[in-house]
Amino acid sequence: MAILDKHAVLEKNVTLLAIFAFLVVTIGGIVQIAPLFWLENTIEDVEGMRPYSPLELAGREIYIREGCYVCHSQMIRPMRDEVERYGHYSLAAESKYDHPFQWGSKRTGPDLARVGGRYSDDWHVQHLRNPQAMVPESVMPKYGYLERRLIDGKHIGDLMRTHRLVGVPYTDEMIANAQADFRAQADPDADSDGLLARYPKAQARNFDGQPGISETDALIAYMQMLGTLVDFSTFTPAPSR
Repeated sequence: MAILDKHAVLEKNVTLLAIFAFLVVTIGGIVQIAPLFWLENTIEDVEGMRPYSPLELAGREIYIREGCYVCHSQMIRPMRDEVERYGHYSLAAESKYDHPFQWGSKRTGPDLARVGGRYSDDWHVQHLRNPQAMVPESVMPKYGYLERRLIDGKHIGDLMRTHRLVGVPYTDEMIANAQADFRAQADPDADSDGLLARYPKAQARNFDGQPGISETDALIAYMQMLGTLVDFSTFTPAPSR
């Protein structure tokens, strides 16, 4: 009874309750955060991961602008039903160049962490134009207008410099060739050797089948890359320390 009486003192005194709540949260935070300062690396390096190509990065910006993350997560949990439906569970390294990450908090539509290569470019074009024509039960709005919005990548180098400030390892060479790589990835007739040297596994083609580089091109380039960089047939998780 004496302990309960002392607890009542906290419940009846707002200031005292706030102080003790702050202390509890502080201690809990220190216990969780402090050990990270003694770890060499909190994210395992995984072979195949690279920064986004200029066109993929532009597509990711469109993905965020249109709020795609609100209905589509990009994080497959390590649970049997998730792995069987979507593929290998997501690795922290797959999001290490994401600012912000696209894990999401709900799924109105399917998870997109492994969507790359699952559907053709034409499927994506038709799905963006009229989602219900491809998936009748879909509640996704139409995004056909993205085809009419042409982009030139004029400021893509500036965007890459901004990402470099927060840790994305874009080199001076990558930034210097940003506009050329941006155009080359959407042009099947362009010389893409430099692009592929800087961004292995980058897919170069006319994604929407229309002249010019549209926001649809960039968005599809981004989605077709998701989940394709890591070769999970040879991936072995690092042993726990």
